[in-house]
Amino acid sequence: MKQYKWTLVGLILAILIIIFSNLFELDPFDRLVELFASVEEYEFDEIFIAAIVFLVFFAVDLFIRQRDQRVEMEKVKIYRAMISSSHHILNNFLNQMLLFKMEAESSPSFDRSILTLFDQVINDATEQINALSSLNNVSEEAIKEVVKPKA
Repeated sequence: MKQYKWTLVGLILAILIIIFSNLFELDPFDRLVELFASVEEYEFDEIFIAAIVFLVFFAVDLFIRQRDQRVEMEKVKIYRAMISSSHHILNNFLNQMLLFKMEAESSPSFDRSILTLFDQVINDATEQINALSSLNNVSEEAIKEVVKPKA
């Protein structure tokens, strides 16, 4: 019902106009025609019709922009949920990789430069995921900028 609040207000107002028109024997349309006839010399009727046409198209444009905005907000919510899930998956992966690192560190024959490289890769991945998680402007350019490799 909350979605149709203004539609209900319009419906109630229309019903009240019909009821009051019948109760007090008023004819709003005839009154409007009389008003236009009385101001015909000032050409207000053309302005009124143009205003109605403008307002109809303005309302359609407003409706379309509002719908597009809702779609964009849903995209952002989906993006945030996807990033949160990816963050969780990668954290699990990184924790499991630490087991391999601990095993490599305990092996005396393992090359220490590989362990240093491993630490750097883990740190880079962690920084990128954290940067994606804290992204405020969700756009293709912003996402590419965050994950772009540092030179």
